[in-house]
Amino acid sequence: MAEKSPPDGTTQMVDRGVVDAVPAQTARHGAHARTAMRPSSLAANLGQLRLGRFGGLGLIVALVVIFGFWIPDTFLTAATAQAVTRNQAITIILSLSLMASLSAGVFDLSVGQNVGLGAVVCISLVSKYHWDTVPACLATVLVCAAVGGINALLIVVVGIDSFIATLGVGSVLLAAAEYLSKSQYVGPAPTDFQKMAGWQPFGVPVLIIYALVLALAAWYVLEHTPVGRRLYATGANPDAARLAGIATKKYVACALILTGIGCGVAAILLSAAVGSISSSVGSSYLLPPFAGCFLATTQIKPGRYNVGGLLVSLFLLGIGVEGLSLVKGDVWIPDLFNGVALVLAVGLTVVLHRRAASRSKRRAISTETSREDRTKLA
Repeated sequence: MAEKSPPDGTTQMVDRGVVDAVPAQTARHGAHARTAMRPSSLAANLGQLRLGRFGGLGLIVALVVIFGFWIPDTFLTAATAQAVTRNQAITIILSLSLMASLSAGVFDLSVGQNVGLGAVVCISLVSKYHWDTVPACLATVLVCAAVGGINALLIVVVGIDSFIATLGVGSVLLAAAEYLSKSQYVGPAPTDFQKMAGWQPFGVPVLIIYALVLALAAWYVLEHTPVGRRLYATGANPDAARLAGIATKKYVACALILTGIGCGVAAILLSAAVGSISSSVGSSYLLPPFAGCFLATTQIKPGRYNVGGLLVSLFLLGIGVEGLSLVKGDVWIPDLFNGVALVLAVGLTVVLHRRAASRSKRRAISTETSREDRTKLA
């Protein structure tokens, strides 16, 4: 305590700690006052709520309204809803399997041709060689899983870049499918085999039920188990994950094999749903899964591959493709829509990453500036 004599001769006791604290309190009050005086922005408030991560749901509603007014007689029907869910079911299963590899930080460009080869093998076994359904399905899954193992060998052991390795493997798989099918349609599959994909309990295609069950399982593994967290860590920063004790190579290899198993499941269901398969069918199952996975990184949980965002993205793509197909009826519409969606998804991902990096940089600068100001005031 110090004694201070004012001009009127009275004695006033002043705490030096209080005196020292006055400038800091004044600075804080001034900062709060400046913040309070700033005009509130609707965009800023919405940005704090991060409503952009639910933009896909809004686009789904918008597309339903647009096509509902445009072609109500053909779009707003139960047949259209069943077609969208049935068409997207195989893509959902394939995208879930692809998400395992992407979460581990590797590309698998062979997924489409892996499905094509698996479908050719499956229908050949049940139609040409008269295998029972269960052995044929197991053989198909083993073939596709072996492809995933080959990818893992090339990427993890040999050290080839995943983009190059899987692109080359995909070309080999296309050649193998053409050789086995002799460049002709394979089938038709027996009726009993097709029943597992053709029935509709309560009017709901069973394919979408299979897909949603697998999506629930994938969501649980990725979001609520140590395996999922380690897989995300491996893909986000392999060096840091390795230093933390995670066997990153093992997780990458297992992710690629799991992707192959998912391709096998998708091939079986595709074979049962179609009945007759061409060796070139795999080409149409390359872009949609990548478009869905990359678009998923902008939805629900931006910045990471997530099952909820994937479902929103794929149903958005499915509704858009189905609506435009009903309007125009041209065969090139799905490829155009999926290609544009893939470019937009990657573009949005890049923009979001840049904005996040910019915000982090500004936050670091602001923190450093505040620290310097406190040092000066002290």
